[in-house]
Amino acid sequence: MVFRIRRIFDGLSPANEKAIARIREILKEQFPGVSPEEGESIPEKLRNQLKYGFQTILFAAEKGPGNVHGFALVLHDPILKFCYLDFVAVAGRDAGGGLGGILYERVRKEALDLGCVGLFFECLPDDPGLSREEPVRKQNIARLRFYERYGAVPITGTKYETPLEPGGDNPPYLVFDGLGRKQPLRREKARLIVAAILGKKYGSLCSPEYIRMVMESFRDDPVKLRPLKYVSEPRHAAVAAVLPESERVALFVNRDHAIHHVRERGYVESPVRVEAILKEILPSGLFTEKKTRHFGERHILKIHSAVFYHYLRKVCLPMQEGESVYPYVFPVRNAARPPQDLSVRAGYFCMDTFTPLNRNAFLAALGAVDCALSGARALVEGRHLAYALVRPPGHHAERRLFGGFCYFNSAAAAAEYLSAFGRVAMLDMDYHHGNGQQDIFFSRKDVLTVSVHGHPRFAYPYFSGFEDEKGEGEGRGYNLNLPLPEHITAQDYLDALRRASRRIKEHAPRFLVIPFGGDTCRKDPTGTWALTAKDFENNGRLAGALDLPVLVVQEGGYNTRLLGENVRSFFKGLFEASRSPGARLWSPASRDKRPEPR
Repeated sequence: MVFRIRRIFDGLSPANEKAIARIREILKEQFPGVSPEEGESIPEKLRNQLKYGFQTILFAAEKGPGNVHGFALVLHDPILKFCYLDFVAVAGRDAGGGLGGILYERVRKEALDLGCVGLFFECLPDDPGLSREEPVRKQNIARLRFYERYGAVPITGTKYETPLEPGGDNPPYLVFDGLGRKQPLRREKARLIVAAILGKKYGSLCSPEYIRMVMESFRDDPVKLRPLKYVSEPRHAAVAAVLPESERVALFVNRDHAIHHVRERGYVESPVRVEAILKEILPSGLFTEKKTRHFGERHILKIHSAVFYHYLRKVCLPMQEGESVYPYVFPVRNAARPPQDLSVRAGYFCMDTFTPLNRNAFLAALGAVDCALSGARALVEGRHLAYALVRPPGHHAERRLFGGFCYFNSAAAAAEYLSAFGRVAMLDMDYHHGNGQQDIFFSRKDVLTVSVHGHPRFAYPYFSGFEDEKGEGEGRGYNLNLPLPEHITAQDYLDALRRASRRIKEHAPRFLVIPFGGDTCRKDPTGTWALTAKDFENNGRLAGALDLPVLVVQEGGYNTRLLGENVRSFFKGLFEASRSPGARLWSPASRDKRPEPR
């Protein structure tokens, strides 16, 4: 099995927890002088940029889920636009096998993708005057030779390698990798970067006077770099341009959705919706389609009444091709004596007259649940973003009701699955109220349900989605409805999303599920709002800034001319924000060691 380099965005999923535990072991093994706190702080570093002064980026080299053989930890400053390689380490049994190079190449690609001026790190010296012990100096030479293959060399003519204590041995060089570009490193830029490295990372060791002395020693403009000493020319200076598969959005498509096709005038929930989305998102390079797993009916029975599920199964599966049943009688007054005729009984479980029951609708709905659960499973296994592109939609399906083109609540099934691993938040971004998940989780506090939608006084489903519906029992306060007017601006929608985001942050979930609708766009036949592709991108960016593993489950969206573009724009914002959830001004942080990368 080949190594997979996977970016770990958080310590929230079980797979990531296991990987980080192994990374701590490798860190201790390869850097015995580093304090235990360095490893223990990794999850907090990933989520708390403000405290540590940098955005922390972590890569793991795996052979199979959680089987980590090496890692690289990078500090990114989005203001000064540079990356600092804090650690790169390979487990002892894998040393010398090329894995260090694979990790370093991935770090270089990340720095280039982030638009950095270059990649900086420390490397112990090869000068006998600075490294007095020959065995140590030989190791230092081997490392410098390795980095020269990529064009990375020490900065010269400065006092960066001045020992902190007089007579100290092995003070580190500051090495610069220009990422294969020929752009010179300007003096003032270098001074600011040095101040950031020494102040934020080593503030407890380096006095302000020491930092000022090192900064002012950068006098050449551009900064001088040491000529290649151990190789004749770099062999790996170029940086790969392809987004690694493990960092793309894991895409699960309900490929059998097209069997469910109601060819009636006005029935807008049609197969072309999925094709319109795929046509736009696949060329983007952000997605990698994964195989959908089959999970079985037990997951459906956790969110839907057994009576409801078995009724749909009993009435749908025997139907012939092209045969459908539409509810037309609603016998809600006598729950104890439902009609015996199955077609008449449909209204006993339905909330409208335009959602038909037929064999293919049932089968397609089962496939949609499998896709959503596969996406949830991907998050558990360490993916940061997953997309269940499904139809029929599901967010109107309640515990014992179908309607609004929805039969089984795929997003709720995914949230229920994820709730076994920690708290979950659901952020419904469809034009219509997510009454299904509200009903399913109304008395629970482990799954927060939030819905931003058109007010029920004018928008389907009309009977739910009011602000005073806040949950009941243990779930009181764990359902938030944000109904909006019939006509709004993009800013109105963003303001509502910000309010939703604040509540989600208070809940502190481990996972976020987004029932996503494209029907908030202009000229959607089922909505009244007019969001544009740019607005969808901004909305995605706000959701991504929550810095959580996210599963997006496709719900509505019926303007097929604009649907694909809007979905692509949403994921563009979500993806970019989740990779770097907001450039912030950070306070300095300190560290008590200055170990070099390996």
